[in-house]
Amino acid sequence: MQKIFFFIFVLTFLICCNNETGPDVSAIKIDIPMERFDQDFFKLDSNNLDTELPALQKKYPSLLPIFIENILGLGAFSTDNPTILPGTKKYLAMNTAIFDSVKMLFKNVDPIQKDLEKAFQYVKYYFPDYPVSKAITLVGPIDAMAELNGEYTPNFIGPDFIGISLQFYLGKNFSAYQNEAFILNVAPQYRSRRFEKEYIVSDIMKLVADDIYPDRSKGKTLVEQIIEKGKQWYLISQFLPAKSDSLITGYTKQQQDWSKENEGLIWNYLITNENLYTIEPVQIQTYIGESPYTQGMPENSPGNIGPWIGLQIIKKFAAKNPSMSIKELLNSDARKILEYTKYKPK
Repeated sequence: MQKIFFFIFVLTFLICCNNETGPDVSAIKIDIPMERFDQDFFKLDSNNLDTELPALQKKYPSLLPIFIENILGLGAFSTDNPTILPGTKKYLAMNTAIFDSVKMLFKNVDPIQKDLEKAFQYVKYYFPDYPVSKAITLVGPIDAMAELNGEYTPNFIGPDFIGISLQFYLGKNFSAYQNEAFILNVAPQYRSRRFEKEYIVSDIMKLVADDIYPDRSKGKTLVEQIIEKGKQWYLISQFLPAKSDSLITGYTKQQQDWSKENEGLIWNYLITNENLYTIEPVQIQTYIGESPYTQGMPENSPGNIGPWIGLQIIKKFAAKNPSMSIKELLNSDARKILEYTKYKPK
């Protein structure tokens, strides 16, 4: 009995130890304050906005003008703008129910802060000069998302802060996400299924990765775009080494398993049915863009299979060049990477 207990203990210890991968970043100290603009904004007295908004601006000098001008779309943040006070009052009234849901789910953001600080330890390990700023939570309109390189993102990087839009992390079954207008105009369900709080940090790391290594795929051939997207996913994986692949790819477990089991078939399909060097946008979008599944492949395939293939090519390239820095890897020519790896999965 003691031997069995010891075996279980050792196995558990090994699993726990192996859950943390990547370089040792324990000596890198990161402090990311979390500020609750969402709470402060919805505390505003809608009958005294003329005095309370200037007070709020003192606390959030960078965010409030962006929130009023760009997120609420009320025009220039100025005392001369007659739309700000009535527009803010209307927004508060119409979005109290959404904020109430946020308030219940995000009473405590300490776990998010902890994960974010951990991720930034890896960011600073690889890119010591990258600035680390505070994070600010907010609740913006639920009828629109920001767009970055053809993909939609709930969050954004401000001049001296990271903005986290909590209205897009209320759980995939949240009632507003099931609304037909929301599905058609904001996020179809294959995207809103990722509106869970565990995706917050990985979504932020996507922004950081794009900030460090901006998308270079536009106008390039299919295979180059696949590899360039793979570079970005690889970079995110280095910032989140202990997180599951699904948080990086956005795939369901079924899609993730299917991709791993059929890697050789996927690549064979691409080289057999497509010109890897095509620059036709429609053909490229079939493999790069989000959709329920990839056209021509089974329905349990992910919609954007291209970046996943690109990630596997980059992983192989990195394994063959262990002494290469991540900066050198990112700056390597996509075609040369493909030629060098001789990628041919079984």
